[in-house]
Amino acid sequence: MEEETLHSEVKKLALVWGPALFNYDFGSEHPFSAVRALQAHTLMEAVGLLKQPEVTVLPSVYASREDLLLFHTRELVEFVQNACVRGHGFLDEGDTPALEGGMEAAEAVVGSSWSVTEMVAKGEARTGMVLVGGLHHAHPGRVSGFCIFNDLAINIVKLRQNFGFQRIAYIDIDAHHGDGVVYGFYEDPNVLAIDFHEDGRYLFPGTGDLNEMGRGAGNGFTFNLALPPYSSDQSFIYAFDELVPPLLRRFKPDFIMLVTGVDAHGGDPLSDMNFSSVSYTHATRTLRTLAEELCDGRLVAYGAGGYNVATCALRWTEVAATLCDYALPEYIPQAWREQFTRTIKEDAPITFSENRTSDNTLPRVEKMVDWFKMKAKL
Repeated sequence: MEEETLHSEVKKLALVWGPALFNYDFGSEHPFSAVRALQAHTLMEAVGLLKQPEVTVLPSVYASREDLLLFHTRELVEFVQNACVRGHGFLDEGDTPALEGGMEAAEAVVGSSWSVTEMVAKGEARTGMVLVGGLHHAHPGRVSGFCIFNDLAINIVKLRQNFGFQRIAYIDIDAHHGDGVVYGFYEDPNVLAIDFHEDGRYLFPGTGDLNEMGRGAGNGFTFNLALPPYSSDQSFIYAFDELVPPLLRRFKPDFIMLVTGVDAHGGDPLSDMNFSSVSYTHATRTLRTLAEELCDGRLVAYGAGGYNVATCALRWTEVAATLCDYALPEYIPQAWREQFTRTIKEDAPITFSENRTSDNTLPRVEKMVDWFKMKAKL
């Protein structure tokens, strides 16, 4: 009876939300605005997902200085702190403004991202989702691409130190290459990094060539799927299904991290990709099944990029619903649509449903996949 009670207390999904996260915002004219996550959170409320007893919402918390130093240099942390006190200029070469309160907001992202990750690691939740997180461009010694501190990399270090997990699988489907994480663990054979992104010849940060497969002991543990511009569900799902399941089964991870940046969705202003909702739900559902098979269900999704507000709201809500088996309504609640139009000054979407997309990049992607299979001996 006691075991049944303990099992019933395990949540299907843990999320995190709080005003501190809303401060990770670079202004109304900047692509990385907190309104993206706010609209997703309010949509989850509107469809009833957050009221489910199997779902818990944790309060935002701040990371400590010691947490930041698990991945970042002391020089970077002090630079960010001083720059944000001044409150002007940029933290990088022009993408990430130095704003008053920016240091505290970045600490809240790292701390809150870990709180969800930790809950899943403890077995108190089967899965987790972090809307404001997945800051995969931050490097040990520099800020980059809207990412001040790298919550993902810090989570990897803490999963090992605090829980003894040895093998971490990192799957990134954001349109931009997750360079901060990939290169941060490039020589590590215990981090399997599989990164789907638009070819770096056409998109920031310009990295992630398919020949980059790790270095030293980490050789063969990095897979950069540099997809051609305009790649669709057809090409992505083919590559995902051909490579991710066999690689994960061979690697046998202790924990799976999924970066669900939705800037590869058609119509995003900062990429040239053409995924629909089908790709995001497919990847999430597949990884959830693999997590149950390989690592007691331990899977956390992190929001990362996505710069069309409606796309962020709908697709992240679908990811959360997929993680916790929640059936979404066919049509989006009218009250949410009305507030979206008032707030965003755009027409609100009517339904979650989207048609699967296809294109002419599949032959090129098939050749890429065949090459990876040969290199990985799959």
